[in-house]
Amino acid sequence: MQPAAPEWARMNVPFVDLKAQYASIKAEVRPAIDEVLESARFILGPQVDRFEREYANYVGTRYCAGVESGTAALKVALEALGIGAGDEVIIPANTYIASALAVSATGATPVLVDMDDYYLIDADALDAAITARTKAIMPVHLYGQIVPMQPILDVAARRGIVVVEDASQSHGALWQGRRAGSIGDVGCFSFYPGKNLGAYGDGGAIVTNSAAIDERVRLLRDFGQTKKYEHSIKGDNNRLDSIQAAVLALKLAHLDRWNEARRLHARRYDVALAAAGFPVPKRHDDDGHVHHLYVIEVADRDRVRRRLAERGVESGIHYPIPIHRQPAYAELASLRGRFPKTESAAQRVLSLPMFPEMTGVQIDYVVESLRAAIPTMQPA
Repeated sequence: MQPAAPEWARMNVPFVDLKAQYASIKAEVRPAIDEVLESARFILGPQVDRFEREYANYVGTRYCAGVESGTAALKVALEALGIGAGDEVIIPANTYIASALAVSATGATPVLVDMDDYYLIDADALDAAITARTKAIMPVHLYGQIVPMQPILDVAARRGIVVVEDASQSHGALWQGRRAGSIGDVGCFSFYPGKNLGAYGDGGAIVTNSAAIDERVRLLRDFGQTKKYEHSIKGDNNRLDSIQAAVLALKLAHLDRWNEARRLHARRYDVALAAAGFPVPKRHDDDGHVHHLYVIEVADRDRVRRRLAERGVESGIHYPIPIHRQPAYAELASLRGRFPKTESAAQRVLSLPMFPEMTGVQIDYVVESLRAAIPTMQPA
């Protein structure tokens, strides 16, 4: 007779559990939304003003302007900096396509550089990528880890270009005591529901210490209006709605606690993976990392994902197709082979479940399922 399977043998582990997070704050959510409904001020109302003040204070900048999405944040920020047709913006090859799309939406050209050993933009590759048309560097704080910014800032200052932080995966992350988004000329955030700070729909924000940039951003996000029906520039409709702002404001009070939970989960993953013989992800500074994603590398990744799914473990890939191999950027196809680290990672990266409400039992089950999916792995 076969021995009984452990209790977790048929466990289902979601990649992200937004229902669990909602259950933990449900009593706060309804009153916050009801307040917006009662006021009937649904666009750029007092809830947006409140969130902008509180998020600027949290990030450590003078200004914050809410917009409709993270992609809109990047686009509007670039436009506010005067970037457009004929200009170039340097971005990492290893990032979500929104980083490139925002550049393209301004009429500028995204210029790719390879990633370093931490999946972040390779600062050593910047000088070779800069031309007379380069107007900005866009470091992407990927997976919850801030790019070491001093080399980026040094290059930007020496070459007379601006720095736009794509902080869409790093809400609350720290670098030398400064939060993501507060280090460059402008910081941009996404509040997509699965982010560390997520709305209940799309949302984004642009933070800066420059009054001139903030003023320009506010014009660009709201039809170029200085006041109703008076339009000083050709703007667009990129506004954050009040319900999303209300949700974000109440969630902001929980963000540090949720990020600390993610750090604890990452440490448990580290210990369990090392014991199982798996390499642990490299990190510059574990205390400043907020672990939006927990990413490892495995051979035969797609087969491993199928085996995990058979055991009820959801996983992700961030990202399976580099930008220069996307049909949308066919003009970059000649760059195949130019970014070997990015291209290698695209074949091997695997994102494991990560969310604040995870349990230790779930983490142990994920790692045990990995060992089952890769039976040749031996404990270290």
